[in-house]
Amino acid sequence: MTNQQLIYALALQHVPKIGATTAKKLINHCGSAEAVIKEKKSKLLKIDGIGSVTIQGLFDKSHIEEAEKELKFIRDNNIIAHYFTDDTYPERLKHCIDAPLVLFQSGNINIKQKRIISIVGARKITTSGIAFCEKLVETLAPFNPIIVSGFAYGTDITAQKAAVKHNLQTIGCLAHGLNQIYPKVHKKYVEAIENHGGFYTDFWSSDNFDRNNFLKRNRIIAGLSEATIVIESAEKGGSLVTADIANSYNRVVFAVPGRTTDSQSVGCNNLIKFQQAHLLSTPLDVPYMLNWELEANKKPIVQQQLFVDLEPDEKIVYNFLKANNKVLLDVIALRCEMPTYKLVGLLLQMELKGVVRPLPGKLFEAI
Repeated sequence: MTNQQLIYALALQHVPKIGATTAKKLINHCGSAEAVIKEKKSKLLKIDGIGSVTIQGLFDKSHIEEAEKELKFIRDNNIIAHYFTDDTYPERLKHCIDAPLVLFQSGNINIKQKRIISIVGARKITTSGIAFCEKLVETLAPFNPIIVSGFAYGTDITAQKAAVKHNLQTIGCLAHGLNQIYPKVHKKYVEAIENHGGFYTDFWSSDNFDRNNFLKRNRIIAGLSEATIVIESAEKGGSLVTADIANSYNRVVFAVPGRTTDSQSVGCNNLIKFQQAHLLSTPLDVPYMLNWELEANKKPIVQQQLFVDLEPDEKIVYNFLKANNKVLLDVIALRCEMPTYKLVGLLLQMELKGVVRPLPGKLFEAI
């Protein structure tokens, strides 16, 4: 888009009481951001759902002035601005009603890659969480996905460093403008990430840093990806917000289970318990559930099966599934002569042991 068009888009984005959803509604009605700003107030008030409070600041000339300043920052720093109707705007994000009107980018992102996943989790990640996260990225590397995260402490930076290590694209979604980096200690990773992808944000260089920005940023993390993976989380945390947003976008959510006594597993266990996430017991559950296929020239991954001690009833169910591939829950209960209430708990324990996998439609199979 031209500089003039971008100025009007930025000006509309700058109006305090007009969020992304309302801005798009106004643009769809008027034809462009410029047309919205130049339209008569009386005509805008005739639009369903638009009130005087919403547009009271729309005609303030300071929005154009601030937009011109931000445009200068964008041009002086080689930042790319993606308007929500542009072909370069991330396709999955386009389908999110509250996606940014204008999305800012630094680095060398190639968003045409179809396989995009977000990896999020606790800032105070445990050693086992780090190990699982690194193994996850290593295992998925042959599928060449883009790894999205929030460039924060803990899980985020672990996932993005692992992506760089395995020469994958990675995108850091920031909760501030591209004129700063938080946390400052992560400045040392910026160059590597921009060489293997880059950063997205919808915050301006003039926006004040605010911790509430992280929650707003999470919608971009969830919206970019076909699946969001939560590695670890306490009972409350930003990664659970990201998972909730991903579910609202009808995206796939995975959670890594942990012991019920571990504080950093409570959030993930609750996501699984309340059926808000698929249980992720092994990295290869991700390509399986997402129906990824390796390219012909890629070496297939062979999943390592570890010896697992099974209880007598678990052995009965496992041997039945092994012999019959994908089987409905009710059929398993009937053929294994086991009440359904008992079988459900048994299958969950077997899933935690990594020997069975749940499938859509109450199907199960042996791993």
